Amino acid sequence: MTLIPTIPLESLAQSNLRGLVNMAKDLRVPDPLFFQILAHCPGYTEALFDALHRSHADGNVDHKLKEIIRIRLARQAEDKYFSNLRSQRALDEGLTEARIDAGCGDFAKDKKFTAAEKWALSYAALMYTEPQKVNEKFYNEGKKHYTEAQIMELGAFIAFHYGMQVFMRTIQAMPLMDKDGNLLTSQEAEKLYS
Repeated sequence: MTLIPTIPLESLAQSNLRGLVNMAKDLRVPDPLFFQILAHCPGYTEALFDALHRSHADGNVDHKLKEIIRIRLARQAEDKYFSNLRSQRALDEGLTEARIDAGCGDFAKDKKFTAAEKWALSYAALMYTEPQKVNEKFYNEGKKHYTEAQIMELGAFIAFHYGMQVFMRTIQAMPLMDKDGNLLTSQEAEKLYS
């Protein structure tokens, strides 16, 4: 159970948020709980989902890499909600749990990651833990692998997603869908993800 009471899904069916809930079903990140919590302020919900969805699903950085980064950040934030959700698109493109775990672990020594991927994963790892290392030298290294637009895409993605993940942790949210995308009750979710 979240610390913030949720709006019933049936109520969302009667609101403008229903279209967003349906859009999120395809990617499976976020799940309906995101909307049930944030529906207390519908205008914010629309804006937050738009930024969340665009930064994750759109852009010129590989979606599977962004999915690994998203999960890495969620684990760093100790957020059970976002760390247990998986992008259906990334899974369809071949992302595996083993690859996710490698990206959340000691990726710098993993030969399966390219230099570009290691830089992006370092960006995610350092932005909140050692921001002083994200300096001119660091960005110059990033420019060897990514355009400035892609670096800004990654930076905004990291900043936005980590902030949402910390927020969801503080309200003790857990996914309301299992790994196959089936809706769970709050009690089932707590049992599965605790």
